[in-house]
Amino acid sequence: MAAITESATGTGNTRLLYGCMALGGSWDRSPYGAADIDAAEAAVEAALDSGITMFDHADIYRHGKAEAVFGEVLARAPGLRTRITLQTKCGIRLAEGDRPGIYDLRGATVTRHVEESLTRLRTDVIDVLLLHRPDPLADPRETAEALTSLRRQGLVREFGVSNMNAAQTARLQSHLDFPLVANQLEMSLDRRDWLEDGVLVNTPASAAVGFPAGTVEYCVANGVRIQAWGALAQGRFTGRQETAAEHATAELLRTLAKAKDTTPETILLWWLQRHPARIAPILGTGRPERIRACRDAALRAPDLSHEEWYSLWLTARGAPLP
Repeated sequence: MAAITESATGTGNTRLLYGCMALGGSWDRSPYGAADIDAAEAAVEAALDSGITMFDHADIYRHGKAEAVFGEVLARAPGLRTRITLQTKCGIRLAEGDRPGIYDLRGATVTRHVEESLTRLRTDVIDVLLLHRPDPLADPRETAEALTSLRRQGLVREFGVSNMNAAQTARLQSHLDFPLVANQLEMSLDRRDWLEDGVLVNTPASAAVGFPAGTVEYCVANGVRIQAWGALAQGRFTGRQETAAEHATAELLRTLAKAKDTTPETILLWWLQRHPARIAPILGTGRPERIRACRDAALRAPDLSHEEWYSLWLTARGAPLP
């Protein structure tokens, strides 16, 4: 396919991120090939054409192959690296054979994984590094020392966390002289526990909500940008519907999309972006046409009224508010 050109980039911002988990071929240690690089290039080009310039990785995605094929794409387009924001994550060790998967945020491990990611991505600096999952055995002071060293060496510009609650984030922050800038959490119109937690206070139903109370509020109060993974709900409202609530939500998305001259995918993302926490959704699809269907979520402000936002929530909820 044709190489990405200078004109391929849109007017990008951090309103929407492209998640690179789908790139790199199979979820095993088999080598990637030219077709995998071409597929990655097509996805990156679709993201750029849609105004997305922030790309989210993790060292475990496709056993490192997602980062590696992205590095190949950067090698094909020499000027691209300076026009994008590159984010990756570390802290998870995948299961392999009889060895179970674990979390590891020890300082030396974080440093080693950053060095490996830099090599695979073919870059000399990571713009944002997120700690992928909390490690109960890691000393936050030691982890913070590693982050500070990586920043001092110019290997990583900014840091954040992923899947951590307010207390865990605050504890790490207390050992750092620079701010944590992001927390990546699963959020969508399907995964609504982050929202339900705030309205089920003082009701019997609150016990069934597992989202850690105060996490969204902590992020907003401390300038930690919330990034939403799983934002498209794995196609539950824009592809495959199973329950009556999902069918009704899909129909409402189509109705709103037609009225606003956009796509159901955009409406789904606008629902997250409309929240005052300024949530930045992450697209996890590898299909260029589905990436482009989200273009308006990057280039237009969320066009949902108070009533429309609530109608989507209540329809997906399948029950009235308490």
